Amino acid sequence: MDFKLNDEHVMIRDAARDFAQNEIAPVAEHYDQSGEFPAPIIRKMGEMGFMGIEVPEEYGGVGMDTIAYVLAMEEIARADVATSTIMSVNNSLYCHGILHFGTEQQKQTWVTPMASGAEIGAYALTEPMSGSDAGTMRTRAVLSDDGTYYTINGRKSWITSGPVAHRVVLFAITDPDASPKHRGISAFLIDTSQPGFERGKVEPKLGIRASATCEIMFDDYKCPVENRLGKPGEGFKIAMTVLDAGRIGIAAQALGVAEAAYEASLQYARERVAFGKPIGAFQMIQQKIADMKSRIEASRLLIYKAAMAKMAARESGARYTTDAAIAKLFASETAMFCAHQAVQIHGGMGYSKELPIERYFRDAKITEIYEGTSEIQRMVIARNELKLR
Repeated sequence: MDFKLNDEHVMIRDAARDFAQNEIAPVAEHYDQSGEFPAPIIRKMGEMGFMGIEVPEEYGGVGMDTIAYVLAMEEIARADVATSTIMSVNNSLYCHGILHFGTEQQKQTWVTPMASGAEIGAYALTEPMSGSDAGTMRTRAVLSDDGTYYTINGRKSWITSGPVAHRVVLFAITDPDASPKHRGISAFLIDTSQPGFERGKVEPKLGIRASATCEIMFDDYKCPVENRLGKPGEGFKIAMTVLDAGRIGIAAQALGVAEAAYEASLQYARERVAFGKPIGAFQMIQQKIADMKSRIEASRLLIYKAAMAKMAARESGARYTTDAAIAKLFASETAMFCAHQAVQIHGGMGYSKELPIERYFRDAKITEIYEGTSEIQRMVIARNELKLR
């Protein structure tokens, strides 16, 4: 399998790396400590095309492929995971689903402003009592007697970019009697400026603190029937298809923070002297460096493989669920492994806020949780291999 990058891939990787190191890295600590949404950074990312990398040019994007997307995601995450999270949701969870299942009018109206970075998109699947088991959601969408609109009531939680989102892809129950329950879920396109939409408490998170996260509530929200995404009952299929794509982006994000932790450790192991020699001369430190590097390179190959499977699926229509789950599982656990080893290598300084190591550690953890926990990824992989449903 040939993973040689073409000129376009090198161009976007280098552009993302330059922007990340010069524009994001110097202010990442500020946004982490303050918890502010990095609006100026996101606007610039939109202008550079990072908020709609795979979106065709006619819908405001740059029309590049999934390899380009993961390369850019890796570089942005290497500077700051929180910023890359905003980029990931906008690209994968919001734009991808509409491009794949939306009508031409929906693509023009609901994708174009997001891909250009003029507005921010969000994805609302999780509820207070419905996380990994999406089939137990309680948010309801009831079709009006004349069939022109849905009345939506319910609450969603852990909505990334929720406090600032202009548009949301929402999943709600339209047929509570469906069996199995997930067949009664439909997807909707939500304009957050309309009556009946409310934003709840902002979550006080351990990491990715600059990535604004909150609850959102619907109180008799009226959604025009033309804003339903896909057919009635297709919501669960749409949600899972979107998560397949999103997991590749999260894998690339995990790779980025793993590399940041590794590079900092490499430099520290060369410079820190103990017992008369650099600590990198000691075998225990060398073992950590070797293990980190090996896992990073294995993650990269798994991510590229999943990205290529996603690109091939455009022509064949095949699912790439297993490839995406494997990449996400391995890369996210690599991120946490590398961040942990980085803290150990740095010792007390790794535990101090004077260095970004503790931020890498806090940020890395979320990659094992959102868009499907590591436990869910293992379940998905095993079920697909065993052919169980």
